[in-house]
Amino acid sequence: MTRNTRTTGDSALNAARRARELRALGDDPQVDVLVIGGGVTGAGAALDAAARGLRTVLVERHDLAFGTSRWSSKLVHGGLRYLASGQVGIAHESAVERGILMRRTAPHLVRPLPQLVPLLPQIRPSQRTLIRAGFVAGDALRRSAGTPPALLPRARRVAAAEALRLAPTVRRAGLRGGLQAWDGQLVDDARLVVALARTAAAAGATVLTRVEAIAVQGNSATLRDTLTGATLDLRAGAVVNATGVWADTVDESIELRPSRGTHLVFDAAAFGGLTASLTVPVPGSISRFVFALPAPHGRVYLGLTDEDAPGPIPDEPKPSESEIDFLLDTINQALREPLTRGDIRGSFAGLRPLLKTAEDSTADISRKHAVLHSPSGIITIVGGKLTTYRRMAEDAIDAAVARVGIAAGPCRTRRLPLVGAVSGAARDRLAIPPLLIERYGSAASVVLSADPSSREPVAPGIDVTAAEFAYGISHEGALTPEDLLDRRTRIGLVAEDRAAALPAAEKLFD
Repeated sequence: MTRNTRTTGDSALNAARRARELRALGDDPQVDVLVIGGGVTGAGAALDAAARGLRTVLVERHDLAFGTSRWSSKLVHGGLRYLASGQVGIAHESAVERGILMRRTAPHLVRPLPQLVPLLPQIRPSQRTLIRAGFVAGDALRRSAGTPPALLPRARRVAAAEALRLAPTVRRAGLRGGLQAWDGQLVDDARLVVALARTAAAAGATVLTRVEAIAVQGNSATLRDTLTGATLDLRAGAVVNATGVWADTVDESIELRPSRGTHLVFDAAAFGGLTASLTVPVPGSISRFVFALPAPHGRVYLGLTDEDAPGPIPDEPKPSESEIDFLLDTINQALREPLTRGDIRGSFAGLRPLLKTAEDSTADISRKHAVLHSPSGIITIVGGKLTTYRRMAEDAIDAAVARVGIAAGPCRTRRLPLVGAVSGAARDRLAIPPLLIERYGSAASVVLSADPSSREPVAPGIDVTAAEFAYGISHEGALTPEDLLDRRTRIGLVAEDRAAALPAAEKLFD
């Protein structure tokens, strides 16, 4: 084993570091662990391996969080849905990992979010009883995971006035109050991935975007720099395939059945100042809901679908017309004034890397993750979900350590804060705008250290400054304007906003 001696604490990712580390790999191409895929699971695996003292390389052919990890619902949830289908183990695992994120690893990126089910006439008494029972079970999960009610309050019934305060556009006619529970919400999923990758870099991992792995075997791969075309042959003790829905292109021995989850993007004004997850049961289902979530940049995200998505895997999945109709029809059951397609400002869709089973519907396939061993020696991690990324990464690196037989240290990620992690009194003492703390945590002070002239918005009406763009390049590994617009920020989810901010992003790369 090549022990990792590069733990410098320097978390900044940028073009200069990328070039320097590519040269270093060319000089010494033997590593302990190669992780392929720069999504949440891959970044988590790289952090886990580096924190154990292993010489670790993470490669991503595009950008951090380029795939599914930027298309999630941005929820860190306790697995309540899985209880309805009897998947108690997955639900408990989700609740435990939610608590770890909220209390230890990323308290600056995850906040408590009230979840409101308005009690309208179309919700039958039997359905209301099931939802209430589910919320009570969610409280039990929270307690079993050790998450205190001071962080996630107990479920309760609220009066109609309180329901309307949380969700002002809900129908008033026939409203009999609401059922309220609490869950976790990420400020942004892509920001979590960037924080993981930077923390891995600080622990000594080499994090390389725009580098693809080809000719992959269980102990080697050829790395190709997609910016220059240069290649190098890398030798690795173990290779971890964390490429999500593209996993079967790296490891042909597995078979996936992806499902598509679609969201629509609205202006916050369309929901009248929504401050909770407005949650509406899908007709005919006891475990599926459509929900509207308050989101950054003055927006609301409406999701979620679960549709079979066979065929070639696109880099950027697109919602289908039927999914858009389904989301609008379901949420409009609960609104005084129905939303129309004209209210939609943007949309996004992600593909879940589910293992193929004999089930008829992807909505019924277990979300339990699996660590698979290819005949070639590649270790593949698939399934799971964003909330449980840390446990998935731990299991994958455990398998890598066992395969190679190296004397690595124990997993440390349960208690390892990510870059910027801050909470409680320490957070209260930061003399920094709250919006920046939500995005960067304690690292917001570095963003603010930029020239005062760069604190102006990148475009009128957009709450992102030029300093944030500059920080994305100097510290967060952004190599193109697209990285800034579509992943370091989420400006790009609305086409008009993206066009307005594009000149400011392009200017920094001139």
